[in-house]
Amino acid sequence: MRKPLTAARRKALAADIARTNFERVMHNAAQMAIILVGIVVAFLAIREAQVILAPLFLAITIGLVFGPVADMLENRGIPEGVSAAVVVLGLLLVIVSGGALFYGPLSEWADRIPVIWSRLQTEMRNWQEPISALTNLQEQVKGVLGGQDKVEVRVDDGSTVTGIAMLAPAVFAQVLVFLVSLYFFLATRESIRIATLSLCFSRRMRWRAAHVFQDVEQKVSKYLLTITMVNIGVGVVVTVLMWIIGMPSPILWGAMAAVLNYVPFVGQAFMALLLFLAGLGSGGSLGAAFVPVGLYWAVNFVEGNFVTPNLLGATMTVNPFLIFLSLTFWLWAWGPVGGLIAVPSLLIVLSLITHILPMRPLPSRKERLLVRQKARLEVAEAQPVAAIPEPSAAVPAARKRPSRAKAAATP
Repeated sequence: MRKPLTAARRKALAADIARTNFERVMHNAAQMAIILVGIVVAFLAIREAQVILAPLFLAITIGLVFGPVADMLENRGIPEGVSAAVVVLGLLLVIVSGGALFYGPLSEWADRIPVIWSRLQTEMRNWQEPISALTNLQEQVKGVLGGQDKVEVRVDDGSTVTGIAMLAPAVFAQVLVFLVSLYFFLATRESIRIATLSLCFSRRMRWRAAHVFQDVEQKVSKYLLTITMVNIGVGVVVTVLMWIIGMPSPILWGAMAAVLNYVPFVGQAFMALLLFLAGLGSGGSLGAAFVPVGLYWAVNFVEGNFVTPNLLGATMTVNPFLIFLSLTFWLWAWGPVGGLIAVPSLLIVLSLITHILPMRPLPSRKERLLVRQKARLEVAEAQPVAAIPEPSAAVPAARKRPSRAKAAATP
C-alpha cells in the first residue's frame, strides 16, 4: 500500500513544480489560445458583415476628412443637421458630375474591348511556341508524377444581366447605408465624442481619450487631404503626358490615375494594366503599348519617393510592410472598399496603440555613444582614488647622518 505524502514531501514537490514553471506555462498557453481564437472569430465576423460594416467604416473615414468643412459651416451659425446635409449633397454632386463627365469616354473604350481582345490574341500567337514548349514540359511532368489525363470543366448557366440584376439591390443598400451613416456621423460627431468621454471614470482616462480623438482626426484628415492634393497633381501630370503621346481620352486616364492612387500598390498595378491594354487598343505595336505604362510608373516613382514623403513629413511616415499587411487584410475582407480604408484604418490603430501603450522613440547612434561615454565617466568618477601617503607617515624618520667634519674628527 502506498504511503501518503508527508508535509515535508508536499512542500518539496510544490517547490519542484514552482521551479519548473509548468503551471505558469500552461496558463500563458491557454491565454494565447483564447486570444488567437478571438482574433480569428473577429476576422471572420468582419468579413461576413461586409454589407453593413464596409459602408459604415467608409462613411466614418470620409466624415473625418469633411469634418473641418462642417465645422466651418457651423461656426457661421448653420445648424449641425443642415451643415451635414450640405456636405453630403456636395459629395453626391461631385460623384454624379464625375460619372456624367466620363460616361462618354468610358462607353467609347467599352466599344473597343473586342479590338483590344483581338490585338491580345495576335500578340499571344507570337508567344505560341514558348507556351507549347511549356505545355509539353507539363505533360512530361504529369506523366512522370502519374497525374490525371482528364480535366473536368463546369460552366455555370447564367448571364451577365442576371448577375447585375442580382447585385444591384446589394449595391444600392450599401450606398444608402454609406450616405445615411455619413450624414449622421457629421451631424452628431461632437455628441459621440462627449458620450465617449463620459464613459471614462477617471480624469486621466478622459484626458487620454480626448487626445486619441484629436490625434485620430488630425492624422486621418491630414493624410487624406494631402493624398487628395497629391492625387490631383498625379492626375494632371498623367493627363498631360497621355495627351503628349497621343493617347485617346487623356482626361479619363488622368482621372483614373488620381482615383486608383488612393489604393497603394494594387491601384498602381491595376492602372498600369489598363494603360497597357489601352495602348494595344490604340493601334500601336507591343513596344508602343509600354510607353504609357513607363511614363505612369515614372510619375508614380517620383510621387511615392519624393513628393508624398516630403509633404506628409516624418510623423506621418508608416512602415510599408504594415501598409501592405493592412491592404492585404482589408482587400480580403471588403474588396475595393477595404483598399480605400486600409491606410486610414492603420493610422487609427497606430494612434490608439501610441496613446494606450506610449513608447519612447529609439535613440540614434550618436545619442547611444554619448550615453555610453557618460556612463564610463560616471563609473570612473565613482571608483575610489588611492590616497598618496605622507612621506613622514610612510617612511620612518631616518637617523641624521653626521656631517663630514664630525666624521673626520671621530677617532
